[in-house]
Amino acid sequence: MEINHILQLPFTHEGGWQQLRQSRPSLNALILRVVLPLSLLPPVMLHYAIHHHGDALLPGLAERPWAIIAPALFTAELLTFLVMGWLIHGVAGAHRMRLSHRDAYFLAAMVPLPLWFSSLTLFVPDMVFIVCGVLLALMLSCGLVYHGLQALAEREEDDIMVMSATYTVIAFGLMAWGVLLALVWAL
Repeated sequence: MEINHILQLPFTHEGGWQQLRQSRPSLNALILRVVLPLSLLPPVMLHYAIHHHGDALLPGLAERPWAIIAPALFTAELLTFLVMGWLIHGVAGAHRMRLSHRDAYFLAAMVPLPLWFSSLTLFVPDMVFIVCGVLLALMLSCGLVYHGLQALAEREEDDIMVMSATYTVIAFGLMAWGVLLALVWAL
């Protein structure tokens, strides 16, 4: 797949999604090659940021029990992937869209990609930069939900059912993301 097709995924349902759908890996391969390694990125980057920037990001951040928080975050990310795949399939069915379990979990693995990669902003000890990176990642993830549902369920452009399903998935995704952030902060 060409890089320009990958970059278009959050912005259109044509081209790249169909190529991905035809060459998508099995669920086991998807978990082993995408979800597991990229779910490690945020805990590793948090560890890096804490040890290299310390309290420069937020006062008192370095004193938190990161040896507990990082594995808990990793576990929560994996559980979120499983729940979101189930949720995407259920929401699509409730909106009368044909979406297989395999496609639902494929989408559940694709949607958090920008969020996982946004953790790379932790290389820079600037909270404004980090927040802007995360907000951009959230917008790209929303685009992936909408255009992914549209492409994988083979729906027309501006389909109201796809829009409604997208809002539902995004709402639950934001709640899950909020729980992950609360987990990190509460431990």
